Amino acid sequence: MRIIGLILVALIAAVHIYIAYFEIFAWETRGPVVFASLPPELFEPTVPMAANHGLYNAFLAAGLIWALLIKDRSWQQNVATCFLLFVLIAGIFGAATVSTRILVVQSVPATLALIFLWLGRQRS
Repeated sequence: MRIIGLILVALIAAVHIYIAYFEIFAWETRGPVVFASLPPELFEPTVPMAANHGLYNAFLAAGLIWALLIKDRSWQQNVATCFLLFVLIAGIFGAATVSTRILVVQSVPATLALIFLWLGRQRS
């Protein structure tokens, strides 16, 4: 169970690395394609805002990667839990304020990772 949880942590970190890249470096090029319902002229003036948002996603990814690199199981569990809770809460807030799709992309995987990590802890 623990290994599945750690794999999910790695996948969630990878998703947040992509989101950070997208928001920091590809907002004007990929943004209009991904968010086709928004007017194209919206992307240039919102570059700083998107980059700021991307930095927060990079912090989430960094925390999850840090958790994967910790050797002590107890500390690994604590740090992973902390950053997965950040992802979970951000997903809930995003779903409430922007799109319910965010709940599926962020909160559901974070919840599954938390469940598997904690089930794995109980069996260790």
